[in-house]
Amino acid sequence: MKIVVLDGHTLNPGDLSWSRFEAMGAVTVYERSGYSAAERATILQRAQGADVLLINKTPLDRATLPSLRPELKYIGILATGYNVVDLEAAALAGITVTNIPGYGTRAVAQHAFALLLELTNHCGLHDRAVKAGRWSDAPDFCFWDAPLTELEGKTMGIVGLGRIGQQTAKLAAAFGMKVIAYHHVPIITQTAELCSWDELLHQSDVISLHCPLTASTQHLIDRQALSQMKRQALLINTSRGPLINEADLAAALQQGVIAGAGLDVVAEEPITKSNPLLTAPNCILTPHIAWASQDSRQRLLNLAADNLAAFIAGQPQNVVSI
Repeated sequence: MKIVVLDGHTLNPGDLSWSRFEAMGAVTVYERSGYSAAERATILQRAQGADVLLINKTPLDRATLPSLRPELKYIGILATGYNVVDLEAAALAGITVTNIPGYGTRAVAQHAFALLLELTNHCGLHDRAVKAGRWSDAPDFCFWDAPLTELEGKTMGIVGLGRIGQQTAKLAAAFGMKVIAYHHVPIITQTAELCSWDELLHQSDVISLHCPLTASTQHLIDRQALSQMKRQALLINTSRGPLINEADLAAALQQGVIAGAGLDVVAEEPITKSNPLLTAPNCILTPHIAWASQDSRQRLLNLAADNLAAFIAGQPQNVVSI
């Protein structure tokens, strides 16, 4: 069996092992193969003759998949999101597509709080001030350059009560926060008090986004939504960049409509140098790393190997193909 990994670097830059896949076939790993239709020729060349393709963000679209028949039988997505594969085209070609749900639940929730705590406690800001000599030269035993905010008693609004949303809700409760949540369909939950979208916008001191990107959630946070939030509210996004209208958020931060934002994702990744959030005040940006702890990546790799082994055994699991 010929197994080709088209973009292995972000998952495994060298600190993990592909050995479980090597036990199932001949493995070729490419660090990167491109992320756009313009690089389709490279993708096709490297994927040619493969029985199995493993991908993270490399697109396999309607123009690519028919050229990989009849050898290609299986695509393993090394992530939860599967919008990089044209599932209808895969089905027409008889290709099974799987994903990896649930591998990074705790890591992403932890990162959401890392962003939030940086916005409330400003540890990085004060670390830089201390190392610049400000504390050594201070007339008092302490100083602070930004307001410090306690989370206890504040209201956390969770958008999307899937695995990550529920884990984030549990962390919020542990900090003594009141937790409310908006979910697109009615559910039974003990982790949060369900509310309407407008109620969540009006009541939350912190809003954390954990919903999938769909046609109905694109630009969920726009000028209108931001105008309904509290002026002291903080916005956290560890889900998908296009959930937010970035121009509207940058303007809201400039104008003091809300107090701050912590974002691990943006609409176009890597971030463009013209992105208005780069110069927006009190906006913390990290490079889509909430998922990327070594523990989380190892878990992902193990689950991907489990998926392929189950497919070979004739009992495929975590199938997302139509």
